[in-house]
Amino acid sequence: MKCNSLHGWASMVESLSMTQKAERKKKKLLNFAMIHGRDPWIHTAVLFLALFGILMIGSASMGTSIGSFRTIIINIAKQVIFIILGYWLMSFASRKFHLGFLKEYGFSMLIILQVVLLLACRIFPAVNGSYAWIRLGFGSLEVTLQPAEFAKICTFLLIAGHLGDRHNTKIRSWDLVKRPFVIILIFLGIIMLIQHDLGSASVVYLIAFICLLIPRNPKLKPWKILVSVIPVLAVAGWLYILTPNGTNMISHLSFLKEYQKERFLSAADPFQYPYDQGYQLIQSLIAFSDGGWFGRGFGSSVRKYMSFPEATNDFILAIVVEETGYVGFLILMLMYGIIIFRLFLYARKVRSEAGKIILIGTASYFLVHIFLNVGGVTGLIPLTGVPLPLISSGGSSAMAFMLAIGLSQAVIAKYNRDQEKMHADHSR
Repeated sequence: MKCNSLHGWASMVESLSMTQKAERKKKKLLNFAMIHGRDPWIHTAVLFLALFGILMIGSASMGTSIGSFRTIIINIAKQVIFIILGYWLMSFASRKFHLGFLKEYGFSMLIILQVVLLLACRIFPAVNGSYAWIRLGFGSLEVTLQPAEFAKICTFLLIAGHLGDRHNTKIRSWDLVKRPFVIILIFLGIIMLIQHDLGSASVVYLIAFICLLIPRNPKLKPWKILVSVIPVLAVAGWLYILTPNGTNMISHLSFLKEYQKERFLSAADPFQYPYDQGYQLIQSLIAFSDGGWFGRGFGSSVRKYMSFPEATNDFILAIVVEETGYVGFLILMLMYGIIIFRLFLYARKVRSEAGKIILIGTASYFLVHIFLNVGGVTGLIPLTGVPLPLISSGGSSAMAFMLAIGLSQAVIAKYNRDQEKMHADHSR
């Protein structure tokens, strides 16, 4: 009887010891995640998209690099390097960024640097009528930097820093908004008038529009109404363009570049221009049709071999669907959905308006790009040339998206630490 009692006590002590070890291990893992500012769902989805993007860029490169295996390897290697740099930026931002930075001198210097880089693009040759890139290197080893991608991040940081948590109703309305508005207008002016990049300008504007809706200061109400006018007019204008009168009007607008007119006209009816401006969109639609539910198989796309010059960039989604089918498309959208849902989930929980703006700004960055890219390659809206997040080739785009995630993870990490501290204080 005594032996059984001792055995029972030993089993109980061993069980308690194992429970304590499990709790300590769980706490260490939780603390590790908090220190690095990582929501595991967002982190996993970003890594999945980045790795899947590398695979699809390699596959899509086969069509534009026939007979040149070296070019395919270089394209993959470039994207791998940019993803590694982007991951470092994401990790660094998640550990080092804090909302106080938005009030510091360094943030002002960052904005000045951003403006200088946007202007520097004009020095380099245009691509498809747009002066959006800074070019370094030469030939197949050339590396390009697109400063407008980072201007999108600066846009929601500006609104977070200058309009978030500003509850003083005595300040004049213009004094409240003038600094972020003037800087964002400078961004838009350079991107539209100097770089001729309507797609990036549209993204900057839509991010600013969405983020401006978040602060609760009543002085901002007239500005919210003002910036709402352009999206409404854009939707109404596009519906008019789809009519015969609208199409005719576009062809006679002198202030639009020829390639811009072509994008509107081909989106309205690509089959009127099957061998000209509508060719790529038609090939994209055929790729979507051929993919079916499960696709032709990885690397088996036919369209990428048929003069599909933007297969790794604007139209990479067409290759994805042709090779992986609608199932692959749904998995891709699921990964985006996880990121956007988790960002909005934390935006509801975070008390700071500046923190909310950063989280919703990052979610908007993804949402707007997805909407414009998917809409463009399916002919629902004119092609804007914006990349599909973390899937299209492009170092600036990949690094900017991962940096935005890192900034959001820093906000999430602070919230988690504050919650953990509050629970610890209550348990004492």
